[in-house]
Amino acid sequence: MSLRISNAILHFGEEPPISGNGGSGTVFFSGCPMKCVYCQNFGFSQLMRGVNISESDLAFIMLELQRAGAENINLVTASQYLPHVLKSLEIASKKGLNIPIVWNTSSYESLESLRLLDGIVDVYLADIRYVEDEVGMRYSKVPNYWSVAKKALKEMFKQVGAFDGKRGMIIRILVFPGRITNHKKALDFVASELSKDVPVSIMRQYMPVFRAKEYPEISRKVTEEEYMEVVEYAERLGLDGWIQTDEPQIVPTRSVSSIYNLLKERL
Repeated sequence: MSLRISNAILHFGEEPPISGNGGSGTVFFSGCPMKCVYCQNFGFSQLMRGVNISESDLAFIMLELQRAGAENINLVTASQYLPHVLKSLEIASKKGLNIPIVWNTSSYESLESLRLLDGIVDVYLADIRYVEDEVGMRYSKVPNYWSVAKKALKEMFKQVGAFDGKRGMIIRILVFPGRITNHKKALDFVASELSKDVPVSIMRQYMPVFRAKEYPEISRKVTEEEYMEVVEYAERLGLDGWIQTDEPQIVPTRSVSSIYNLLKERL
């Protein structure tokens, strides 16, 4: 599969230690192993909007992000392009790329792929989306989501351990309406199967977009009660991390200065 990306930006809306002061140098890849019916990024994740680039182009983009002040290189849903990404990282490293690499993933990853990333990825920013396989099939159209993800999560943790401010694993849990995904079981997994030192980011930005209206149980926003139920359970388990408030947030994202124009000049 040819490399295809939708955008490359300095992203200030990730978890605080990931965005930092300079922003996270985020590359959004077109396509995704998951086919979530509620995906807010369906334009590029499922409709494949974006531009085709070469391995050397991707290396150039990562170096430009570093030059623009990025705290890290944040690769979003890059799994389907893994051989190309590894080559691009090799090229970029030889040309001076020296900031941490973040692997931003749904956790629907094979162990074989993850083992190729061992020693390369510094931070796994990993979702626990569902803890029942049938729920993953209903809302993301993938078989055996949890059976695959729990093995992948253990492999990621084995490689980098708990996030310590610079390196390690961060777990993201998106709260859904209707308590459809058994968030308590997900948090229990983190505490008992990984470590209570793994920070958890409890996310409340679910919106019933794309095809979500076709599923009545997820065709609304999350209530305050539903969200706080997850937060309070995480606290009872002794887990630390980040939560989101009701306050409207203006999160700046800056496209890297005319990145596509820069690319055109090289072609």
